[in-house]
Amino acid sequence: METTRHFVATIYVVNDGATALHHHDKLDMWLPPGGHIDRDEVPHEAVLREAREELGLDPTLVAPEEDIDSPTVESIPQPQHFLLEDINVCDGAVGHQHIDFIFYGAVDSRDITPEPGEQPAADWEWFTPAELRANDDRLPSDVVEIGQRAIETVEGE
Repeated sequence: METTRHFVATIYVVNDGATALHHHDKLDMWLPPGGHIDRDEVPHEAVLREAREELGLDPTLVAPEEDIDSPTVESIPQPQHFLLEDINVCDGAVGHQHIDFIFYGAVDSRDITPEPGEQPAADWEWFTPAELRANDDRLPSDVVEIGQRAIETVEGE
């Protein structure tokens, strides 16, 4: 059976030493903002759109960017991580996978105001590194680890 793969982008939004996560009802897990990359988007544009839609916030990306340029090439912000994630695993078979471009971003506020149709603000929580570690029983281990790295990186800027 062929495994279908989708390109997605995720952003760990950081403010004052904490990152925002919500309980994703469909996947039944706590996750940062993110989603599928639209056909007309590149990954960093997708995470900025997702942050606006899901949080009502406009993060500043903390992302390396090369200075390679030519008439046919443009450098774009690079993700902090690339992950291959198994989705819809049933009886040991992977239904499909996400190729996830993971970014970090800084925001000036914790005031979450999702666009209509998105999960309500009450579904979001801000987690410090200590709170990420203390909730490792309800948070995926990769979310705990990357959340801590995102906070450390953004706060170090």
